Amino acid sequence: MRALIQRVKQAQVHVDGALIGACDAGLLVLICAMDGDTDDLSAKLAAKISKTRIFKDDDGRMNRSLLDIGGSALVVSQFTLAADTKSGNRPGFSAAARPEEGKRLYEKFVADLGALVPVQTGQFGADMAVSLINDGPVTIWMDTNS
Repeated sequence: MRALIQRVKQAQVHVDGALIGACDAGLLVLICAMDGDTDDLSAKLAAKISKTRIFKDDDGRMNRSLLDIGGSALVVSQFTLAADTKSGNRPGFSAAARPEEGKRLYEKFVADLGALVPVQTGQFGADMAVSLINDGPVTIWMDTNS
């Protein structure tokens, strides 16, 4: 699985003009299931994200996790994280999980992370408008296959 996590002061996702998910201080997690990903990878990535120390401590150093600050996450599916840009000008997405499996693993990841911290979501497969107030900015790429 691939994830791009962004430390945010606030994030929201809208579908057809309606607010469907939001979080305050915490993480915006853009997530993509890759071909061959498993339930175990979902659980491991959720645990890793919840424990990644990228929030400031009392001394202003990145030394606290989402769990430590009692923060929440907004999880948005984003198959474009599977983009292969090695050749040509049009990215290829064949490394992404098929839509049915991608949706199942997305929902599994949401449940895994939701067992650890409060989670709201986007809508799998929808055309979404995502907005955020980046904090830092702090943006980190995670890939369970690397």
